[in-house]
Amino acid sequence: MWSKLIMAVAWPAFLAACLLEAAVFAVVDPLDLSWAGHTLGWSRQAVYTLGFFVFWAACIASSLTALALVAPAGNLPEHAHE
Repeated sequence: MWSKLIMAVAWPAFLAACLLEAAVFAVVDPLDLSWAGHTLGWSRQAVYTLGFFVFWAACIASSLTALALVAPAGNLPEHAHE
C-alpha cells in the first residue's frame, strides 16, 4: 500500500518538477543569479540540480496536501494516523 501511495505522489511531482525546471531555466540564466547583491559563484549544473530538487520538494508537498484533502480518513493505512 505504501509503495503505491509514494509513487502516486512522487511520480507526478517528478514530472511537474521537470516541467518547472525547463520553464524556469529557459528564461533564467543560472550564472546571472545573485544573493544579497553578490553572485552565487555556483556552476550552472549546481544551480540546475538545486533548482530541480527544490521544485520536486514543492511539488511533493503540493501532491501530499491534495491527497490529504481528498482522501477519506478510512482510506489511509492504520499506522498512518500515529
